[in-house]
Amino acid sequence: MFKPKFRYTDKIVGDLTQIAAARELVLNSPFIPKWEVSLRREAIIRSAHSSTAIEGNRLSLEQVSDLAHGREIMATRKDKQEVLNYLKVLENINKLADGKIYEKNLLHIHKLLTWNTLENPSDCGVYRTRYVVVGNRLTGEIIFRPPSNEAVPELMKRLIAWANSPDAQALDPVIEAGIAHYEFVRIHPFVDGNGRTARVLATLILYLRGFDAKQFFCLDDYYDSDRPAYYRVLQCVDQKTLDLTKWLEYFVEGVKMSIASVKERVIRLSSERLRTTKKGQIALTERQMRIVEFINQNGQITNRDIRSLFNISNRAALDEIMKLLTMKAIKKTGKGRSLRYEIA
Repeated sequence: MFKPKFRYTDKIVGDLTQIAAARELVLNSPFIPKWEVSLRREAIIRSAHSSTAIEGNRLSLEQVSDLAHGREIMATRKDKQEVLNYLKVLENINKLADGKIYEKNLLHIHKLLTWNTLENPSDCGVYRTRYVVVGNRLTGEIIFRPPSNEAVPELMKRLIAWANSPDAQALDPVIEAGIAHYEFVRIHPFVDGNGRTARVLATLILYLRGFDAKQFFCLDDYYDSDRPAYYRVLQCVDQKTLDLTKWLEYFVEGVKMSIASVKERVIRLSSERLRTTKKGQIALTERQMRIVEFINQNGQITNRDIRSLFNISNRAALDEIMKLLTMKAIKKTGKGRSLRYEIA
């Protein structure tokens, strides 16, 4: 069975600690369904954009968002299809595995990701039967030589066995996802689409382990923000020792940055003090959510602030204040000209 080699550095341990704290805050914040849908949708769209962009897709984030909402865009057929395929996979991640990772799952995922995009349709969803190399499309330089195609089935069998083993389950989910991501890319089991499939595999592992069951985190933005660094770290692994420590430092940092971004947004939108044991989550309108966000950012809000935020009358501002006071979402502080409102 495949046995990964790595060590826990101070950086990895520190980042895992920060990830755990941020994730706890995000998943235990008092969401309403509208917020959950928004966060999940945004993460899926950003992931589809970043993961396909890493491999050369030319669609902008705005174009990917338009596609996700069923709108027509001006782009090549292949670019659009790659993004639509990736969106479909992420939107159905809960149906792509039965609690474990199986070979049939990975082959199916690859088929979905590459449908109607490969030069040879028979390469979709099957291991490569010919040798390929990873090279720079512009210079022709060979960057990486993966194992022979004859070795692929056995190497994949070992990786899948490890992913389902007690050894892998004993690891932090982020470490397991990072290891699986690298080993999959190293094996390079398909003619094309290996990077996208590897990133979906990492996402699937985090989903199955309950780490990102709500699909709030976009793990690909960090890697897309500096593509040369992403490829450089992948290539820095010594092929003789296969020590994954440096790669895992990079991968874990990417997860940390992703979760920190979601955490910042959640802090702006909500407060633990909006949760009550009797009423549960409080449903707020868009305007009320912006008021809560303003208070979380500034500590308090005034009637004048609300009038300025929405360009509304004093009466309309008072109506919003009274609704939030009635729900016990905010409370008064001070009197007269010093009257302010804080989170209750």
